[in-house]
Amino acid sequence: MGVGSRGVNVDLDFVSEHAGRPVADLTRRDVARALLAVPSGQALVAMPDLRRAMLAAGNPLSAAFWDSAKATLTGIEAGVATVGDVQRWLEATGTEPILITRSYFVWPEEGDRGPVAEELYEQLVAHLEEHVAIGEIDPDRLVSGDSDAREVYEGIQDRWLSTALPDGRVPSIAVGDELDDGLFASWDEEEAFALSELHRVLADLPEPPRPDGDLETAARRLRAVLAEPGYPGSVLKACAGLDGEPLPESDTELWLMVAAGIASPVSDLQDEDEHQFWDLEGELSQEDSALAAICTIHHADWLAAVIALARRGPGVLASPERIARFVAESEDIDVEMDDPEDLETTEALFSSVTPLWERLGIVDDKTILTPLGWWGLPKALERAWTPE
Repeated sequence: MGVGSRGVNVDLDFVSEHAGRPVADLTRRDVARALLAVPSGQALVAMPDLRRAMLAAGNPLSAAFWDSAKATLTGIEAGVATVGDVQRWLEATGTEPILITRSYFVWPEEGDRGPVAEELYEQLVAHLEEHVAIGEIDPDRLVSGDSDAREVYEGIQDRWLSTALPDGRVPSIAVGDELDDGLFASWDEEEAFALSELHRVLADLPEPPRPDGDLETAARRLRAVLAEPGYPGSVLKACAGLDGEPLPESDTELWLMVAAGIASPVSDLQDEDEHQFWDLEGELSQEDSALAAICTIHHADWLAAVIALARRGPGVLASPERIARFVAESEDIDVEMDDPEDLETTEALFSSVTPLWERLGIVDDKTILTPLGWWGLPKALERAWTPE
């Protein structure tokens, strides 16, 4: 038997235990995953004995499978096989779900699957095994690269993912909902921590006076901008979630609503072509680019930037380049920015923020922080991260 440096015997008992089923029921996928679970050199050494043992057990698999296993493991050992090559080989076993389907459904990575995704993934494996058993999926043709066999294999999975199960769940929707719930929970946790850090730092800083005259002037300009079509009014409305309803009568409420929305956008742009982002040859509009950049900025970056401006007060330069430096050099917030490209990326992202800040009077036309920005930015950030 092949014995590796870690003392693992890659034999039938190992494969059976790894797959969680008896030897007689082992599939190509089971054997392939067991071989990939150990170093490739160890798997190559063990494979001839494993193949003979499978034959003796009455479950020989096929010559095409063993040849493909040798070729794939040899490629891994030589360092020439890519992750895609290995995934494609696994899928050619006929019972490995496709990670990205023709309908753009994406399975979460194995370690990131929740209980629902794990359950449905195993159900799909069983479903594919049934189709292999009745001959509708032909693994030997799959491993040879037969396009017709691949078409059948992909179609079976797409149909299963989009068809309701006996309990009423549609697999693709159920997995997507679980993933969304997890992302929202992680986002809420991150936001809550950022809010607590904001409160911690602001507690040691003086409360800026509210510049009522500046606020009134800024709100009047803001109402005019929001009434205009196109950028920047469309982006500001999307950020604040203003979808056709009357604007707040209070200048303070309107200003804080929009300023908070820039840090945490409420909605997408309205009346956009939903397929625009799939046009790989097209270019994003100024509106789309701005909103995409804003949505990419991390909580820690917002926190480091606003705290730095709050510490320095009116008159400090708040250009995108300077903000990127504030973030990178923050002593209040631990922001990982070891690569020079990280600095450039942060600067590029805040290049979509400062023009919007100027429309609110947070910075002037030279990107200098104003008294209104000094007073309002921390309050806007607090509002953005406070659960309703």
